Amino acid sequence: MEHVTLNVPATAGGTIPLYLGYDLLETFLPSFLRQKDFSAVFIVTNETLAPLYGERLQERVENSHLLVVPDGERYKTLETAAWLYSRLLELGADRKSALVALGGGVIGDLTGFVAATFLRGLPLIQAPTSLLAMADASLGSKVGVDLPQGKNLVGAFKDAIAIVSDLSVLRTLPQREFKNGLAEILKAGMIGDAELFARLERGNVEPVEEILLPAIKVKANILAKDPFEHGERAYLNLGHTFGHAIEAVSQYQIPHGQAVAIGLRAAALLAERLGIASGEVRARVERTLLGLGLAGAVGGARAEALLQAMEYDKKRQRRRLRFVLIQEIGVPLIVSEVPTSLLLEVLEVICDQHSRSEWAEPESVRDA
Repeated sequence: MEHVTLNVPATAGGTIPLYLGYDLLETFLPSFLRQKDFSAVFIVTNETLAPLYGERLQERVENSHLLVVPDGERYKTLETAAWLYSRLLELGADRKSALVALGGGVIGDLTGFVAATFLRGLPLIQAPTSLLAMADASLGSKVGVDLPQGKNLVGAFKDAIAIVSDLSVLRTLPQREFKNGLAEILKAGMIGDAELFARLERGNVEPVEEILLPAIKVKANILAKDPFEHGERAYLNLGHTFGHAIEAVSQYQIPHGQAVAIGLRAAALLAERLGIASGEVRARVERTLLGLGLAGAVGGARAEALLQAMEYDKKRQRRRLRFVLIQEIGVPLIVSEVPTSLLLEVLEVICDQHSRSEWAEPESVRDA
């Protein structure tokens, strides 16, 4: 496919151009950066991606610098942001300098946070390299870092000037990371596209652009109505109240996508037990997760520990947790009155050791 251009709503009004296609890091992005009047370009990436894509991009962009941070969610911190501030100062960054976030969701969040706060704001280009970041994390202008108590507790809204998604990089994406992206795409289907969900239910994930584009459109449609999460944007958090707690309790050994997948199962279970959704809806979600090779339970965790971690969820209101659930596939709703005893029952299910052995290593849907 030739690259396509979509317009994603910006929080400041207007839209952000999103370019999606193949070989964009080699051709389109360097040309895009050269056409801008940036005093310098700072490419932020991690130790894994620097030799794969970062060094090559730096070679192709004049007056650019490569800033490499350690790989992993546990480095998405204020300390890493402070290190980046220091390097930008040392290298002479000014307000006409641009930051390129070359990586997955962690790099996008971290770089975006630095772009939002350094010198009160620098131009930002998102260049997502994972399926999860292309489908979700690079969209919506949310940026931030983690605290020891929980995920994304310090952050801001920062519109990128462009999002450049090069599908070629997915060829080198580890199978585990591809599955992480499928979790966010499945979420999009559950909240806004029953046809996309049905496609994933059949295990049909190729060509990847045919599941990625619908997922992007689901999020873009919601962002257009509610850019700052005053209402419908909260639907995008389906599975995330559970998922963020799972990540925190595992000390981020369980990656975001897998945690969200478990959270999607938990949300379906909770909806069934509250009488909001049928058992068939819950069963369809579970079967689809299993078929896509996504975990449905977490071992080594206690329900009480997950509940405690959920107390730090940034989406709670008046100290009450809010849950995004589904009535039917494609029909979400928000619930804030959930008895603790019922919530603990659901958490016990997803922590069940027998359930873990059933869900641990399902069949792969794609070669690495």
